[in-house]
Amino acid sequence: MMGNAVEIKGLNVRIKGREVLKSINLEVPEGVIYTVMGPSGSGKTTLLRVINRLIDLVPQAEVEGEVSVFGEDVLKADPYLLRRSIGMVFQTPNPFPHLTIYDNVALGPRTNRLARTKKELDDLVEWALRKAMLWDEVKERLNAKPHELSGGQKQRLCLARALAMKPKLLLLDEPTANIDPANTKRIEEALRNLKNDTTIILVTHYVDQATRISDYIAILKEGSIRVSGELREVKNELTKHLA
Repeated sequence: MMGNAVEIKGLNVRIKGREVLKSINLEVPEGVIYTVMGPSGSGKTTLLRVINRLIDLVPQAEVEGEVSVFGEDVLKADPYLLRRSIGMVFQTPNPFPHLTIYDNVALGPRTNRLARTKKELDDLVEWALRKAMLWDEVKERLNAKPHELSGGQKQRLCLARALAMKPKLLLLDEPTANIDPANTKRIEEALRNLKNDTTIILVTHYVDQATRISDYIAILKEGSIRVSGELREVKNELTKHLA
């Protein structure tokens, strides 16, 4: 029986004295796409930053409560080791501009010695690019720089870069907000196909996207969870809470 990938109990976050998250309780089962929705400023990105400890970089942030990822206490863990098992894709595509397409994907595995030989590294890069649905578009130009790619391709490259570390948990902060519909469709398909490899927490503003690919949905409003549960249970609540 599958357990929970993420368990959050009584999470409170204040930034510069302002309450951003209030009494958050959340369980994210393994092997699902769990989507977090809500208006701008409701605390969605802050929630992701707590899970991977990027909250440490936010000035005057105070965190209380319990957060665990696959049973590990996030708030007591070494953040650098923690992030090796938690991938992150941001809203704006941010490939490393001076590295080739290949090296963008290979950097993490190479630095962390996830591949013992050049063949293993090549195979891992190909696997990640295939999972991000980008391989067929770049396989003949792996030594090109990311500036040659479209915005949507750059975002899929960032997805491949995160996947190359074989994360147990993948966090995505509005990954399709700045890309075209065709690339959005490819990313959504990639995420649906990734559930056997990693657990996914997705932040999005798009109700249609959430209903297309989510297994579970939570709605944040003013820092509190108003609705959470399986898609079929909360689908009819989305419009009311997100209007």
